[in-house]
Amino acid sequence: MIPEMIADYACTIGENPLWHPTERRLYWTDIPTGRLFRFDPATGEHSRIYQGRQVGGFTFEDSGGLLLFMDRGTIARWQDGICSEILPFIPSELSSRFNDVFADPVGRVFCGTMSSEQSKGRLYRLDTDGSLHLLLQNIGCSNGMAISRDHKAFFYTDSFSREIYRFDYELQSGNISNQTVFARFSEADGLPDGATLDAEGHLWSALWDGGSIVRLDDNGAVEERFSLPVPQVSSLTFGGPDLQDIYVTTAGGEDNRAQGSLAGALFRFSSLYRGLPEHLSRIGDQPIALAQQLHGR
Repeated sequence: MIPEMIADYACTIGENPLWHPTERRLYWTDIPTGRLFRFDPATGEHSRIYQGRQVGGFTFEDSGGLLLFMDRGTIARWQDGICSEILPFIPSELSSRFNDVFADPVGRVFCGTMSSEQSKGRLYRLDTDGSLHLLLQNIGCSNGMAISRDHKAFFYTDSFSREIYRFDYELQSGNISNQTVFARFSEADGLPDGATLDAEGHLWSALWDGGSIVRLDDNGAVEERFSLPVPQVSSLTFGGPDLQDIYVTTAGGEDNRAQGSLAGALFRFSSLYRGLPEHLSRIGDQPIALAQQLHGR
């Protein structure tokens, strides 16, 4: 597998590559510059479709448009060039921002935040009724998530801990429990960042400062490693008509001399593996409210 450079917008932190299942186009974000991009492999065309406040992650809504997770805990809906807030802020996230989000099979969204000088990161779950629940606290850097094919396990990455965790997952309620360490990475490996699952049930992780993406076995050990020409590899997703292309975002475009001439570009691997379709969120534009009982730990 050899990486092909698809689009070079010199992203400061390219992130959240996501394949739209019906449009058959790829979307991704550059978090610090507040830009969203879109690529159509059928034509080879790509463009910036949004610029504004920082977008740490997004999902595709079943009703159309994108659900944006931004700085200050803001959640907004973007469609046809119009951005409307459905949650103006989260009081505990005013000095932070969202960083990586994931829609589950029901349409809920698991959404994590960064650590700041005021507080550590957190993981929330946004339910389809608009209620926002705090699940985890004291996180270094919320990152890549996935759910197993049998819908019984939830994977969640804390980059600064260099660990990917496995939780028991309840599809009906969205609850997670029984946290264990699924994979641990050394300093030489880099930081585990974005994640995705393939059709065989194997978890993949992008390695920040590791210059690669890796496929993990059932015990969390690195089974295969595929290198890229830049060190800061941030996230990955499967796309293409057969979900056999792997799209990879990278970072460091503001410092090409140190990070490499293609730092911040979007890459693609033609893969021997097949991915799974991403789930759509089902939140709509209804008001969002923090749940009264927060059971974070």
